[in-house]
Amino acid sequence: MKIRMAAVLGLLLAACQPAQDGGSAASAPATGPEATAVAKPVVDAAHIDAVLRAIVEEGRAVGVSALVHERGREAYFGAFGMADREAGRAMARDTLAQVYSMTKPVTGVVLMSLYDEGLFELDAPLSDYLPEYAGVRVLAGEDASGQPVLVPPQRPILVRDILRHTAGFAAAFEDNAAAARYREADIDSRDITLAQMSERLAAVPLAYQPGTRWLYGISVDVQARLAEVLAGKPFAQLVRERVLDPLKMEQTTWHVATGQRDRMAAMYELADGGFRRLPDSPALDNAYREFTLEAPGGYGLVSTLDDYMRFGRMLLEDGSLDGVRVLKPETVRLMGTDMLPPEVGDDRSWLPGKGQVGFGIDFAVRHSPPASAEEASGAVGEFFWDGYANTLFWVDPANEIVAVLFTQYIPPGGTDLHKRFRDAVYHGHPEASSAGR
Repeated sequence: MKIRMAAVLGLLLAACQPAQDGGSAASAPATGPEATAVAKPVVDAAHIDAVLRAIVEEGRAVGVSALVHERGREAYFGAFGMADREAGRAMARDTLAQVYSMTKPVTGVVLMSLYDEGLFELDAPLSDYLPEYAGVRVLAGEDASGQPVLVPPQRPILVRDILRHTAGFAAAFEDNAAAARYREADIDSRDITLAQMSERLAAVPLAYQPGTRWLYGISVDVQARLAEVLAGKPFAQLVRERVLDPLKMEQTTWHVATGQRDRMAAMYELADGGFRRLPDSPALDNAYREFTLEAPGGYGLVSTLDDYMRFGRMLLEDGSLDGVRVLKPETVRLMGTDMLPPEVGDDRSWLPGKGQVGFGIDFAVRHSPPASAEEASGAVGEFFWDGYANTLFWVDPANEIVAVLFTQYIPPGGTDLHKRFRDAVYHGHPEASSAGR
């Protein structure tokens, strides 16, 4: 498998004691006179323990770990199975895992911190800031001789479009002429810079008119390029200065140092009813090799449960954590608001598979309760995203919950892990649970 294909697949898609076998930690509910004013806790730690343990025992994951905060305190931690089955190393609290597309919300926060400083407008043409997009064309089919028909866009690509995946960019994973041109341009190579990526992308015809379809893809790497142009700094530096350092996410990086690699989770592939370990190269190359493209916007970060939890808690707490502000409260609310307009019709690729959701800024946003028992549980108003290797996190403002789930296997959605974990967290919650619908 080529490195750039790992990057493409990555698009399809936080200083504690390790646990060897599993376990949970739940704070006791409030007692005394004030308890009557406090809602009953949602999280049942023992129930989540039982669900995650069963997933491993049933062979539906090699290893899994999870961390849940509720109302400002840790409500659950558990780790089961193996981070590296062949080495006999258990899944632990400090296991390092590739979060793939859970990099995207981090990129969105970096860019929106520049929005807070007034450096761009959501409805400005993207070409106002990245001139290479001034001359984009839309692929409208072929003429009688088989030559491509290129037409001007009906409106410019707006900055808003790259935040919600409605820019019109082709997606490498699709099977059409626009996607073929995208692949031929080698846009997902890590042997080029973000600037070169953006120039190559702008030269490829759009697959559809801007603002008319939700299609997951390269947009968040364009966000990264926009951020470094606006700030005049390399994107990796911006991520460190604006997110990782302020939130003390000291274990989160694009490149894992040699001395830390004994904490990396191995990568597995679900095939023929079981899990086979993938060779570390290329499966871990995005974390171990140094590339010209040091910090893609759409994938590549490695993190721990606790680090990524700090990121999620910042979002739950309206953009600040431990007295350090990263985003304005209104900007966090904007990111967690459905931004898809009526012009974006029913053709939304695989987004409807996420449940009753729209899309905000680098997050799926739940707008309605689960519609059936088959849908994963979730609370109205939550915003979330997941990663190619089946990691997951969400922020639930209504119930003051942040949840982070780690595992390392492909393909995405290969088992019912996400549904079972979500169902476990909202076990017994009358509105958020999908049970009995």
